[in-house]
Amino acid sequence: MGIEQVKAFFKQYNKDVCIREFDVSIATVELAAAALNCEPARIAKTLSFMGDGHAILIVTAGDAKVDNQKFKARFATKAKMLTPDEVIELVGHAVGGVCPFAVKDGVAIYLDESLKRFKTVFPACGSSNSAIELTIEELEQYTNHAPWVDVCKGWSI
Repeated sequence: MGIEQVKAFFKQYNKDVCIREFDVSIATVELAAAALNCEPARIAKTLSFMGDGHAILIVTAGDAKVDNQKFKARFATKAKMLTPDEVIELVGHAVGGVCPFAVKDGVAIYLDESLKRFKTVFPACGSSNSAIELTIEELEQYTNHAPWVDVCKGWSI
């Protein structure tokens, strides 16, 4: 998978032209914020976990960290991040470009409450040098109205 599949996914909404690609890596929150000229919190990072034998993606604000107790209360399992190889195998995107779009079947996607304080956010698009600016409503739409969860800490309104 990767950026080509994400471009094909967004083409159906005429949003493929909105994907931005950079000549440098934007694989971390800090690099992405610098390249996109925005505050790091507006980077919508997608974190990959294992849950009941399948991948769980949590899309969070760039300044948020997963709270292990909240995660366990919500998903009834310890927050165990996938290895880079597992991310490719189970999700379909490589670490640094993981996003909630054009993922493999069976991947559960959740949006964290930490994102709701922004009008727009910047998720990756399947590669370590791509991103798209989406409103929160668009993010909901393009993730098939993934459920909202509150599993993070370290951010504030």
